[in-house]
Amino acid sequence: MKIYPNVLDRQFYMYQDEYEQKALQVLRKGWYVLGDEVKNFEEEFATYIGSKHCVGLANGLDALWISFRLLGIGRGDEVIVQSNAYIACVMGITINGATPVFVEPDEYHNIDIDKIEQVITSKTKAILVVHLYGQASRMAKVRGICDRYNLYLVEDCAQSHGAMYDGRKTGTFGDVGCFSFYPSKNLGCFGDGGAIVTDNTELAQKFRVFRNYGSEKRYHNMMVGTNSRLDELQAGLLRVKLMHLDELNCERAKIAERYLNEITNSCVTLPKVANLCTNIWHLFVITTDMREKLIKHLEANGIYTMIHYPIPPHLSQAYEYLGYKAGAFPIAEQNAQKVLTLPLYNGMTEQEIDKVIEVVNGLGG
Repeated sequence: MKIYPNVLDRQFYMYQDEYEQKALQVLRKGWYVLGDEVKNFEEEFATYIGSKHCVGLANGLDALWISFRLLGIGRGDEVIVQSNAYIACVMGITINGATPVFVEPDEYHNIDIDKIEQVITSKTKAILVVHLYGQASRMAKVRGICDRYNLYLVEDCAQSHGAMYDGRKTGTFGDVGCFSFYPSKNLGCFGDGGAIVTDNTELAQKFRVFRNYGSEKRYHNMMVGTNSRLDELQAGLLRVKLMHLDELNCERAKIAERYLNEITNSCVTLPKVANLCTNIWHLFVITTDMREKLIKHLEANGIYTMIHYPIPPHLSQAYEYLGYKAGAFPIAEQNAQKVLTLPLYNGMTEQEIDKVIEVVNGLGG
């Protein structure tokens, strides 16, 4: 038996008839861009999240950089973001010419809210909160900081579809919530896809115009926009999956609960869930001082893992120009050396879960 970090087709087969029926329906309709499927998905997803508006886009990175662009954030401006986030979060800032200002993560791998005010300057225009690995961030205090300093709040919810803080879903605390529907996400489509949610009607309309070459009416371009449209086929398939998202998230939570209760190896530190927060377990990320040894031990037993993420953005070649050196953000850098993602996916069998637990526990110090 081989167990991989993620197996996408298991979830497809769970609802195969529904997906195939929807795909044929869209294909036979003959309308493939910005039609009823996109419109209906936008309405249904906005309702699910608890937001007034949803605008479908081509991918999650577009959701980020277009958000900052339409909020008027660019060259000379600073955006605060956690130092252990995926590099796309930082790209969403820098594509517009703005400067990322990093803050270390907390014990839950999300931004350490108590360190945010230390880095606010006259150039700070926004805070980007990333709900990493499926864990909702603690939003009350960061919302308060944004209100106190008159800052925009943008949420990266690419890994947190359905996660909640204090009973509210992620994406509803900020001026904009940004989502990715990449296939591996909890609400993943069968290709690339993304969206933003917002309660700001004027901003939502700007997104609709901007995503379609800056055009509200064909050939009448109001602004220099881009081409970033969620297509009809992906929107239709997402509508199917959205109907099952809560049960899919529940299944992942049950797998995570077994890991949390049954992995007892003292060489491994298990993830924790913050007070008032929920975790949809997009990823099950452990930390260990024996990562390479554990990886080899698992692989020898047919279990494969991933590292999310081995290089913090500030140490990547892409951001050498920012001038950071090793040691600038020691917590993020230490995490990059110790984190390891165990297999967790919809359709995972009890036998597979048993084996992961057994093999992890079988590693000696």
